[in-house]
Amino acid sequence: MIKITVPASSANLGAGFDALGIALTLYNRVWMEEADGTPEKPVCRIESVDGVPVPTDESNMIYQTARELFARCGRPFRGLSIRQESSIPMTRGLGSSSACLVAGLLGANTLLGSPLSPADLGDLAAELEGHPDNTAPALLGGLVTAVMDGGRVHTVSVPVSERIRFALFIPDFELKTEVARGVLPAQISRQDAVYNLSRTALMTAALFSGSLDNLRIAVQDRLHQPYRFPLIAGAERVFYAAYGLGAYAVAISGAGPSILAIIDREAADFAPKAGEALKKEGLSGWQVRVLNCDPHGARVEFE
Repeated sequence: MIKITVPASSANLGAGFDALGIALTLYNRVWMEEADGTPEKPVCRIESVDGVPVPTDESNMIYQTARELFARCGRPFRGLSIRQESSIPMTRGLGSSSACLVAGLLGANTLLGSPLSPADLGDLAAELEGHPDNTAPALLGGLVTAVMDGGRVHTVSVPVSERIRFALFIPDFELKTEVARGVLPAQISRQDAVYNLSRTALMTAALFSGSLDNLRIAVQDRLHQPYRFPLIAGAERVFYAAYGLGAYAVAISGAGPSILAIIDREAADFAPKAGEALKKEGLSGWQVRVLNCDPHGARVEFE
């Protein structure tokens, strides 16, 4: 039996659309072992240990992804026994699907004796997900810049300043990624491209160096957030509340609907104050969680 722990991730960080992502101290955990089936009739045993509804048949993403890796490695697949603990909220822009995908790949690779390198796993994860902005930080931890080129993923993972933490505003409604991507324009102007490129570079440097005064400018975006705001009821009021409490920067987390705020580490009472501010704005369906950056990424333990 092996245990795989995978962190949540927040992609984009405003201007870094499909390029930046950060791992956070909120985790899915998966226990996995090979089952006693046959290649002709593999066994599928899946259990949720925390009561969160998950598919318990072969449509389960962890199971599907692990089976895909067995096939790509040319190994017989006899099935899996899987237990899931799903602390990362689903369809909230926090990398829940990437966490399941990474768990399936990392677990299967470990069971097979690690035939794929970490770089190979990163390439395959990005291929299956379609982009690396969540899978890369889930695998590597830290603040990750990721670029896909010719089927390969090129990444740099760096720690973030110890002066900051991250507040997640998580609503009680979902937003599917395909819907959030569907509203984006097919073409952009050169002016908007330059606007985002410069701010993406500034965001990376500011988070790494601790130049926190730059974050409010660095988080600005013209490629995706203006188009996604109408899909997230209350988003503007969440931004207003977070900035009113002293947040350095606020952005839609991934495709949404969650909102990520970068806050000072010393703001110990940020979460309760944010909860009160949201109630005053009539947004009682939102919860606030304050997390750190996870520096390690996904990991496997033998039990």
